Amino acid sequence: MQATDEVHSWFGPSLLDTDLESADQALPEIERLWRGFMTARVTLGLVLLLLQGTLYGFGQVSKLWLLVVCTGYFASALVARISFHPRRLGRTFDLQWVAVIGIDVLVFAALQFLHGSSINYTPLFALPVLLASVLGSMLLAMGTAAGVTLILLLYALRLSLQTHGDMAPHFIQAALTGAGSFVIAFLSHQLSTRLAKEEQRARRSQSAARIQQQVNDLVIESLSDGILVVDARGTAHAANPAARQLLQSDSQPLHKTPFTLSGEPAWQPLVDLTQQSFAYRGIQQADINIQHAGQGPRHIRVRTRLTATRGSGAKNLCVVFLQDQREMEARMRTEKLASMGRMSTAMAHEIRNPLAAITQANALLDEDLSDPRLKQLTGLVQQNALRLEKIVEDILDISRVHKRGQIHAQTSETLLLDESVARICQDWAQQTKSQSLLRLELATSVQAVDFAPDHLRRVLVNLLDNARRYASGQADSIQVVTQTSPRGQIALAVWSDAPPMEPSVERHLFEPFFSSESRSSGLGLFICRELCERHGAAIAFQRVQRMARGLRMEGNEFFVSLRQPQPANGNAPASKQPPSSWH
Repeated sequence: MQATDEVHSWFGPSLLDTDLESADQALPEIERLWRGFMTARVTLGLVLLLLQGTLYGFGQVSKLWLLVVCTGYFASALVARISFHPRRLGRTFDLQWVAVIGIDVLVFAALQFLHGSSINYTPLFALPVLLASVLGSMLLAMGTAAGVTLILLLYALRLSLQTHGDMAPHFIQAALTGAGSFVIAFLSHQLSTRLAKEEQRARRSQSAARIQQQVNDLVIESLSDGILVVDARGTAHAANPAARQLLQSDSQPLHKTPFTLSGEPAWQPLVDLTQQSFAYRGIQQADINIQHAGQGPRHIRVRTRLTATRGSGAKNLCVVFLQDQREMEARMRTEKLASMGRMSTAMAHEIRNPLAAITQANALLDEDLSDPRLKQLTGLVQQNALRLEKIVEDILDISRVHKRGQIHAQTSETLLLDESVARICQDWAQQTKSQSLLRLELATSVQAVDFAPDHLRRVLVNLLDNARRYASGQADSIQVVTQTSPRGQIALAVWSDAPPMEPSVERHLFEPFFSSESRSSGLGLFICRELCERHGAAIAFQRVQRMARGLRMEGNEFFVSLRQPQPANGNAPASKQPPSSWH
């Protein structure tokens, strides 16, 4: 098998190359073979010791040296089995070869020469030949076979000298046994090398598969789209965190798999779609709503695909892809914002010039009018034209790309927070007739802050309009608070007794063009965030409790952490991070 047939992952072979292991570190297959051979040597030594002891006890042999040799061989084999570390034999006849294979060859040769011709110990030479060929190199295997052949030829020569007769059978027998040793050495080494490479290749493939599985799991776990693996009975065997987030209710988090989709009524549209996939054996796509009791609906786009079957007994699985439509809309809003930035130059010319013409024509018309009712209309036209011009200017400012230091240098102004907040809230309450809803809690210790008055008005009016839209409409349902934290951070908070937001809505509060209402442009909170950031401030949302109508009630609160004016030397630290709570 060529190297190109080896299985590698797309990480490259270097990460999984087992050839980089130390030569002294035995692979698992080498360790098993080593221990097997060492156990065989101990067993053979015990058999030889018992055999010689029995023969010596019954008087069949009179040479005590045979018993001593077998005892020494058994002891050396036992020491090697217990004390030696498993590792591949070297390429040459080193001390390791002498301590193992050399002892086998010498002991078996000694038994053959000392015992005489009554017992033939020639088959025992197969053990050192196999040990050298399986655990060593080809040179070591052939050298061991050559040594065994030479010993057999010397033994044949001894027999021919001791006996008078034809010497050819002894030498032919030794030659055939030696040739067999060479064949065994060659074939055993080839087979062991091939098996070792196959096992090494299998281990490398398993390592690549494990790494790829870990990467796949990591990718699936981090995907923003939900992924479910469902069988034909409606049991979900796997679900990534995004899928569990989309399917679970706020009161019952979904942590464990497998789970049954039919066990939850809110998941019934998903069950119907997966059943259609199994019935028609094709891709299904639909927009469904998952609505748990006491919660708003979650709009999800679902796509299903069936896994390919392999074999007659294999079963299909349905892979379900879940996309939160709010996330898709958020990406579309980002694209809209990029388009708005590209159109900002054209808007400056196309909108500003007509507005200037309208304002100038309205001023000329106002000079010729004397009727108070008509003058009121021209004043209304002028007021709304100026307001429209201000809105266009703010949107163009947001689309411009400036460095933060330049932005702050251009817009840095100082105002008294309590005084400005009181004036803005009073004007807003009169215009919206919401005096009974609004309550002010102004901290007398709050001094000047770094913020443009017009921008503070824009931020505060947007937050008040947003609070009024969702508040209960009762007394103290909207509260505006200014206070200073123990660390000296100044904050402005707008609170309302509105119900909790859905998590999918809260994640996109400050994104452009995002709104839970179709009639809203979705730019209010986004503009608030941009205006705050250019003044070194930060805006955030939290769910907190406040006193309202004599009770402690939960509500939605938007709070802005403001920056104090810097000294003339500019060494005062400026913090933009809002605290976790201002209570």
